[in-house]
Amino acid sequence: MIGVTENLALIKDLLAKAALEAGREPESVRLLAVSKRQPLEKVLEAAAAGQQDFGENQVQEALPKIEQSASLGLTWHFIGRLQSNKTLKIAEHFDWVHSIERLKIAERLNAQRPAGKPPLNVCLQVNIDDEQSKSGLRPVDVPALAAAVGKLPNLRLRGLMCLPAIRSEFDEQRKPFRILRELAEYVSSDAIPLDTLSMGMSDDYAAAIAEGATIVRIGSAIFGQRK
Repeated sequence: MIGVTENLALIKDLLAKAALEAGREPESVRLLAVSKRQPLEKVLEAAAAGQQDFGENQVQEALPKIEQSASLGLTWHFIGRLQSNKTLKIAEHFDWVHSIERLKIAERLNAQRPAGKPPLNVCLQVNIDDEQSKSGLRPVDVPALAAAVGKLPNLRLRGLMCLPAIRSEFDEQRKPFRILRELAEYVSSDAIPLDTLSMGMSDDYAAAIAEGATIVRIGSAIFGQRK
């Protein structure tokens, strides 16, 4: 039975191939292993195989994993919907948040980030296809929120994130990612130098990488089916 270590090596090879085909260096694409609803043992196996970045969307589930792997120096990304009553634990324990869509939440994270910790890396989530079932900002609202979040001293605005509607054709998959990239280029400035595009998953990572993705989220292809 193929395990996490073998799956991880295969995924890294596929991401590197996609980067090279897009004329990019493989090192420019960061793999975020989505470990939600996966046991700690699989996280530890992935970490032992060299994986650094892990993504969770439930605070209660993530905290034991973060605490029990603290000695490994892993980087933890919160990728779920943000609730006001959960911001304290996120600000205290996570290194990245990918799902900022309201200034109120950003201000809470900023106020609750512990003294002595580096600024919390954040991305704004954009509802790129205007889907009712998904969270995120309208593209037109991104510049104003980016300007406001960029002024918060305990947050570091890194870029934008999106979860586009499912598309099967490669050229069609590229379209929403291209929109997000162009939006990031428009927002980015000397005051807000964005360097991150968090986009692409198992079925569309190649299209995302072709359009400049710097963080790609892969879960079950690494860890197997979730509980």
